[in-house]
Order: sequence, then structure tokens, then C-alpha cells
Amino acid sequence: MHAVDSPTSDPMMTSSDVVPPPAPGRTRRRSADARTPWLLALPTLLVLLGLLGYPLYRMIVLSFQNMRLRELITGRTPPWVGVDQYTKVLTDPVFWTVVRRTVIFTAVSVVISVVLGLAVALLMRRVHRRVRLIMIVAMMFVWAMPQLVAAQIFKWMTDADFGVLNYLIDKLPGVDFRNHSWFLSPTQGWIVITTLVVWAGVPFLAITLNAGLTQVPKELLEAATVDGASAWQALRGITLPILRPLLIIVTTLSVIWNFGLFTQPWVLRDSKVEAEYQTLATYAFTQAFGRSNYSLGSAISVITVLLMLGVMAFYIRQMFKIGEVD
Repeated sequence: MHAVDSPTSDPMMTSSDVVPPPAPGRTRRRSADARTPWLLALPTLLVLLGLLGYPLYRMIVLSFQNMRLRELITGRTPPWVGVDQYTKVLTDPVFWTVVRRTVIFTAVSVVISVVLGLAVALLMRRVHRRVRLIMIVAMMFVWAMPQLVAAQIFKWMTDADFGVLNYLIDKLPGVDFRNHSWFLSPTQGWIVITTLVVWAGVPFLAITLNAGLTQVPKELLEAATVDGASAWQALRGITLPILRPLLIIVTTLSVIWNFGLFTQPWVLRDSKVEAEYQTLATYAFTQAFGRSNYSLGSAISVITVLLMLGVMAFYIRQMFKIGEVD
């Protein structure tokens, strides 16, 4: 009979090549360590589920019903209508006009905001430290201002009778801007709304990108300058590639925020948003509470969430990628 060779009977194998099995205590400890983050995050997840998950569930259920003012007052269960609300929305040309307007506004405002935010951040790296501190404090005040207050200020500034903007423009030679209404023309009205959104969004972008610029090695920029690279070439070849993950994140966040535009047109138009200034958020609110068609408003809101899921998934994916790199 031949004896069974043990793992160490091979003359070419040393005792250090044999991997001992993990100790039971170590396995249990690793399992406990893997559960610890989930246990610590569980209270937050439960709160988020209650604050966000349940209202979203109720909104989805309501979109398959026909809730009108009568059911709201009497407390009766609304009749179930299936996908009728979605069919009505998706076959309405007005809805697609609002979607197109919202997408165009989001694209224009985000591009302007990111470009200006990056320009301000680059400027902050070139000024004196005290000037940079003053810029940060000033932008923090703008960033901290509530949207309702900022919209009210812009409403006063562009007022047809007493607005300071009309007063200043009227002082230009050959220009008559007395009692000029900025919202008679949708183009001028959207310029005002976009300016307000960009003005409120640039501080966050500039401060965030300024922090990102501190991670760009000065040695690379100095070496590029010595090699004869221009400022634009250094920006395109060194700075922007390093800032790319951060630029993707702030751009995605800006898309999410601007796509849900509501407060600015609602305040600037005195809660009476005309058809030319409707966005998806104001359109859903108008249908639900202006016309007491709550289920139709819920269906519009669900479609809006679905339109944003791709952007939100992309943002979450980028966050995980950055976390893996770190």
C-alpha cells in the first residue's frame, strides 16, 4: 500500500507555501465588521424610507387613481383608472412642450453656471489670499440666501414701475426703458429667470471647484510653463483632466437641481405662471392644485422622477467610482 502524500511531502514545496485555513474567530470578526456599517446606517435608512419612500409610494398609487376635489373633501377612496392618467399626459402636446422647455433651460443654465463657476475658481487661485477669502465669504452669503428671498429680490429689481434695472438702463443715451416689462417677451423673461438661477448656483460651483484646484500639483503647471505651454494648453492638458471627476459630479448635481425649477418662475410671476414659463415642476403643481386634478399632477411628477433617474444613477455611479479610487 502506498501512503497518501501530505501537502508537505512534495520536495519542491516548503512549509511557507502551505496557506493555513482562516481561524474561526477571524472569520466571525470579519463578518461582524462587514455588518457594522449597515447597522450604523440603519437608523438613517429608516428615516429616509419614511420621509421619502412612503410619499413616493403614495404618489405612485395616486397616479393610477382619479383623485378629484370631491374625493379629497369626502374622504372617499378614489376610483382606480389604471394608466389613464399616463395616457392623458403622454398624448398631450402641451406636456411635451413643457418637457422640451425644461430640458433646454436645464442645459443652458447648467453650461453657463459650470463655465462661470470654473472661471471664478481659476480667478480665485490667482488673487491674493485675503481677496480670495473675501470672495468666498461673499459667495457664501449668496449661496446661503433662500431661493424665495433671492427670487423676491430679482422681482423687485425687474419691476416695470419701480425696478432699479429699468432705472439704470433708462439712463443710457438713446434708450427708453421706463415701465418696461421683462416678462412680456418669453425670451427676456427666461433671461431673467436663467440669470437668477446662475447667480444662485455659481457660488457653490466656484467654491467646490476652487477646492478641487488645490489638488492640482503646481510642479506640473510650472513644468508645462517651462516647456512653452500656454495657459489654455495647461488648463486643457493638466487642470481639466485632474478636475474631471469633480466637474462631472457638480455638473450632474446642477442638472438635478435645475431640472426641478419651481420657486423662481413661481415667485417672479406672482404664483400665476403663464404657459410660456411653465416647467415640469410648475406644470405638475398647476394641474394638481390649480385644477384640482391631483392624480394627473401625480402622474406628471412620476414621469419627472423617471426622467431624472438616469441622471441620478449616473451621479451615484460616479460617487462610487470616486470612493473606490480613494
